[in-house]
Amino acid sequence: MESAASRPRPALTPGSVLPDDADRAVLVARVHDPEWDGPCVAAVRGERVVDLTALAPTVSGLLERSDAATVVREATGGHVWPLDELLDATANGRRDTPHLLAPIDLQVIKAAGVTFARSLLERVIEERAGGDPARAAQVRERVRQAVGGALDGLRPGSPEAGEVKELLVAEGLWSQYLEVGIGPDPEVFTKAPVLSAVGTGADIGVLADSVWNNPEPEAVLVVDSRGRVRGATLGNDVNLRDIEGRSALLLSRAKDNNASCAIGPFVRLLDDGFDLDTVRRLDIGLRVDGADGYVLEGVSSMREISRDVLDLVAATHGPHHQYPDGFVLFTGTLFAPTEDRHAPGAGFTHQHGDVVRISSPPLGALVNTVVPSEEAAPWSFGVRALMHSLARRGML
Repeated sequence: MESAASRPRPALTPGSVLPDDADRAVLVARVHDPEWDGPCVAAVRGERVVDLTALAPTVSGLLERSDAATVVREATGGHVWPLDELLDATANGRRDTPHLLAPIDLQVIKAAGVTFARSLLERVIEERAGGDPARAAQVRERVRQAVGGALDGLRPGSPEAGEVKELLVAEGLWSQYLEVGIGPDPEVFTKAPVLSAVGTGADIGVLADSVWNNPEPEAVLVVDSRGRVRGATLGNDVNLRDIEGRSALLLSRAKDNNASCAIGPFVRLLDDGFDLDTVRRLDIGLRVDGADGYVLEGVSSMREISRDVLDLVAATHGPHHQYPDGFVLFTGTLFAPTEDRHAPGAGFTHQHGDVVRISSPPLGALVNTVVPSEEAAPWSFGVRALMHSLARRGML
């Protein structure tokens, strides 16, 4: 198999990754600079990327500041990198020159699952099929006949949701996924360790032995230690349907693997032109381009989410749980591809070399190439390495 280092990579340009209104967006990036042997917090200002590490050594710390947007927009920084050069180095896997990283650092990486009715049914189908894609079509038809439009517009935890639950129990179709999808409590889990996410232009990992999997394009909220949403970005919460379908207790094996969490390209901070209502209206596009010429496209609309984004934040942070360095929260996806790729009835699954582009006009584009997790670049830069890097620069 072709190595990850030699595999052709998609070209990245400022025009292909920046938001449509980049001239007014308040954007935060992280840049790995070999000169410092560590990451720098940076502001993206047009096609210039300005080092702000002397003012805010971590993105987590930056977002604790009430003036974070002003700092990112206006503060005099240090070194300036051309964005096109950073993107070229990132896309070509060059680690000997400055390149982009995932735009978060010390925040805990959380994810909310089963937040859209359409993808909720696909989780039920995975479970009923036991992770076997060959059985999915038959199970899907039975579930749709039983459920029909019962989930349309249903408010989780409501009396109407309780009535639907009784209907599904009577049909023998109740599931743990339906419990978190329409019950009072959402599913919120830890997606990946701190500092393990990859950014735009990086490889994204799928376990080599997975035979049924797909990308999950999502809006990702960026939240400070007080539970305030400070910004948003895009994410790919890779889904291994065969493994999680065998048992929900395999969630960690299905979700948390090397390079299995992509976030980026930048964090867009909330301001007068980009607020939570904008996030609630986001349309998130997905395009998968296979090396074999295969193309898959879809859209996940935040307008169809079953739970409000602030309800998901409240389920994550509060008197029951605190995050002193803040957290990011994947909000779930409407997208669950069912079209056949390799054989009739087999559904969609990735091939190594697939280029996955997740985009939304206000947030830009997150672009990654699928490789086996076992062949992705090892995760080697953790919290200890970050602290040593910052200490060497006199920033602790």
